[in-house]
Amino acid sequence: MTRRDPNYIDVHVGARIRMRRQLINMSQERLGELLGITFQQVQKYEKGSNRISASRLFYSAKTLGVPINFFFEGLPGTEEGGGLSDGSGDEFSAAMMSPEGVQLAKAFKDANTTTKRKLIASLARLIVESEK
Repeated sequence: MTRRDPNYIDVHVGARIRMRRQLINMSQERLGELLGITFQQVQKYEKGSNRISASRLFYSAKTLGVPINFFFEGLPGTEEGGGLSDGSGDEFSAAMMSPEGVQLAKAFKDANTTTKRKLIASLARLIVESEK
C-alpha cells in the first residue's frame, strides 16, 4: 500500500455512507449542506480517498439516521461471536453496496406491502435459479 492508496477501512466506511445516502434518496449536495461541507468532500469520503473524522462520522450517522456502528458493519475482522468467517458475509456486503444492490434494497424498502416484498424476493430467486 502506497501512501496515497486509500485505507480499506476508509473505503468501507465511505461505501457505507454512499449506500445509506442513496437508500434514503439524498444527494451528495444535500448531505454536504447538512454536514457543512462541499459535495466534493462528500465524494472524497465516499471513495475513501479522504478519511472522515470521528466528529464528522458522528454527525453523518445522525444525519443519515443510522447508529455509528452501521458504518463498520461487514468490515473484515469485526465479526463478533457467531459472525460469518467463510467470507460469504464479505461477498454479501459487497453485493449490497454495489449500485444494483442499493437499487434492490430501495425497491424492497419502497414496497409497501408484504405481498410486494414477497414478489420481489420470488423474482430475484427465480432469476438466480434460472442461471444454474
